[in-house]
Amino acid sequence: MHKGLELIDYLVFLIYFVVVAGYGYWIYQKKKSKEASSTDFFLAEGSLTWWAIGASMIASNISAEQFIGMAGNGYKMGLAISTYEWMAAATLIIVAVFFMPIYLKNKIFTMPQFLKQRYNSTVSTIMAVFWLILYVVVNLTSILYLGALAVSTISGLDFTLCMWGLAIFAVIITLGGMKVIGFTDVIQVFFLILGGLCTTYLALTLVSDQFGSQGAMEGLSHIFNKADDHFHMILKRDNPNFTSLPGLTVLVGGMWIVNLNYWGCNQYITQRALGASLPVAREGLLFAGFLKLLMPIIVVLPGIAAYVLHANGMFQQEMLGADGTVNADHAYPVLLNLLTPGLKGLSFAALTAAIVASLAGKANSISTIFTLDIYQKFFNKEASEEQLVKTGRIVIVIAMVLAILISPYLGIDKKGGFDFIQEMTGYVSPGIFAVFLLGFFWKRANSAGAMAATIGSVVISLILKDLPEMTGMYDTVFYSSFLDGEGHHIIPFLDRMGLTFLICVLMMVVLGLADSSTKDGEKALKIDASMFKTNTAFAVGASVIIAILVVLYTVFW
Repeated sequence: MHKGLELIDYLVFLIYFVVVAGYGYWIYQKKKSKEASSTDFFLAEGSLTWWAIGASMIASNISAEQFIGMAGNGYKMGLAISTYEWMAAATLIIVAVFFMPIYLKNKIFTMPQFLKQRYNSTVSTIMAVFWLILYVVVNLTSILYLGALAVSTISGLDFTLCMWGLAIFAVIITLGGMKVIGFTDVIQVFFLILGGLCTTYLALTLVSDQFGSQGAMEGLSHIFNKADDHFHMILKRDNPNFTSLPGLTVLVGGMWIVNLNYWGCNQYITQRALGASLPVAREGLLFAGFLKLLMPIIVVLPGIAAYVLHANGMFQQEMLGADGTVNADHAYPVLLNLLTPGLKGLSFAALTAAIVASLAGKANSISTIFTLDIYQKFFNKEASEEQLVKTGRIVIVIAMVLAILISPYLGIDKKGGFDFIQEMTGYVSPGIFAVFLLGFFWKRANSAGAMAATIGSVVISLILKDLPEMTGMYDTVFYSSFLDGEGHHIIPFLDRMGLTFLICVLMMVVLGLADSSTKDGEKALKIDASMFKTNTAFAVGASVIIAILVVLYTVFW
């Protein structure tokens, strides 16, 4: 197995780099020559098409933690990890039908703006600061660190050089604003899908060769036969991975909190659609849903193939981690190193595209929240359009430098990027989603309830995390605990999120009903039933996605 890239790989990668960076720089120069517009810079001024919106959402979502982390989880637990991707497809339909009309009808451009308009300035400011910390310290740093680690492992280049190179590449794209990000993401997704499918095809072909047959479809058949236990979506209680995906919780529990908060209440994601008309935004989200159905083929199936190949005697040394045990996260890089020259460069470009697109999207969201919700609000209320755009660009560079400086100290590599992000954001996701959901649809929701849910989410999550060990009550009417990898009794992560969400909703309801000083619906949003009607084309597309999901979960139950 040959590690590193050859000349043809660098040429393929160079073509990708020139196309993406060249387009981004051209748009940047073009925009510099015109009057600066903050709406255009942060939201693309409604110029993104449905396919650009959908592609950009997926490009920003898929990064190194998916390619490396989900492939590793595919190796460990199989197709079940795909529930994050497939449930997201259903979630995007809900967001398109119910969330997006509310944002656009009420002219919501940032998530803190929604909180200010619906609750008060204090809730908005606290959440703006929190989001900035979360986006920089957790998301941006983990994407950059894991991305550089993956690129360095595959290419053989210096880790620090890879980190700075990815950051500079992302900044070039991000400085052009959301329009540049949106349309370059279409190119990124093209490379991402094409390169990803090449890797999957290689993995299936290798499996076929190992068992004396030929062709990718024969390889897929062998995988079904040799790793039948890796093709169940709903894990049983005795499965060692049950604490990560606790049975039916993935269909009726905390998995919905993860997805609805991520896709519906996340500046990083919704920003792509906030500058568009409602029909275009909905079509973009529907397109993203179809792309989500495809993702497990690209990021999970190679991991399962690597498991079968390893079980048949391949990669015995390559799959070992520093501690001498099998490290599942090595699965995807090991497969990439088997690609022939040229194809390896294409797949390397796909991985880089995923990383850079996520970095650019996250940096733009950080810039948007700081500029519109902190800088303009507290430092320069009379800021001109040019000043806002300039501030936004400075923030992008500062955020990227901070991510480079602090990422080596977070222990991301030990925990695993996918698990690291899920755990950190999982402390606050239930509370945030409760604040948004009741803010949308319950007129009595007030600022006291919003503050209680926001702060309470962290406190309740921490308590529930250690509750079985603290109380010695491992199995009760309300929950069942399980042993983690270190032998401690815990409540599964997704179950904790579901319980925390219900408690946060209860607190908001109690505080809302107890507040007699606020008139009913005083700060309610503009909502009417007609907002939630969809056209025939969207309804047909959504029905197709739901039908595909029903078939998938039925077949792989």
